[in-house]
Amino acid sequence: MINEILEDAKDRMSKSIESLQGDFAKIRTGRAHPSILDQVMVPYYGSDTPLRQVANVAVEDSRTLTVTPFEKQLVAAVEKAIMTSDLGLNPMSAGQVIRVPLPLLTEERRKELIKVAKGEAEKCRIAIRNIRRDANGDLKELLKEKEISEDEERKGADNIQKITDDKIKEVEVVLAEKEKDLMSF
Repeated sequence: MINEILEDAKDRMSKSIESLQGDFAKIRTGRAHPSILDQVMVPYYGSDTPLRQVANVAVEDSRTLTVTPFEKQLVAAVEKAIMTSDLGLNPMSAGQVIRVPLPLLTEERRKELIKVAKGEAEKCRIAIRNIRRDANGDLKELLKEKEISEDEERKGADNIQKITDDKIKEVEVVLAEKEKDLMSF
């Protein structure tokens, strides 16, 4: 019973860290990566559709992405969607292919991105602490229903705290890597 609670908590905390890494992938470092455009939505037959579903996104070189819409008439819509996104990109259309050059990041912009990364890391830490609270609540519930003893509950809470500490250290490592990545030129 206690092991199930521990495994569930560990699993959920790991998923929080995976989510954080996904969020960090969206914070661009100046190198071209197709995931930069993942949040761009293109109006397609009356509904907003993710860019990846209507176009092929590829890396041309370290500072340029190429976007090739699957349908010819979508070129203008895709270009406009990239331009109006909050990514600060200026796409250039060349017939069927849209080139998206990535501008160099200024020192000020890098520091802003680090603040964003720290905010995302703090959200992840809060999620991990919430999972700890839920797991401890489950243990207290088992104790109240007399399915486990007080010693088992205390030992389980200690184990949950150890898992929490490990996962928060993991968040710190991921954040430090992202900060280093953002500050490298």
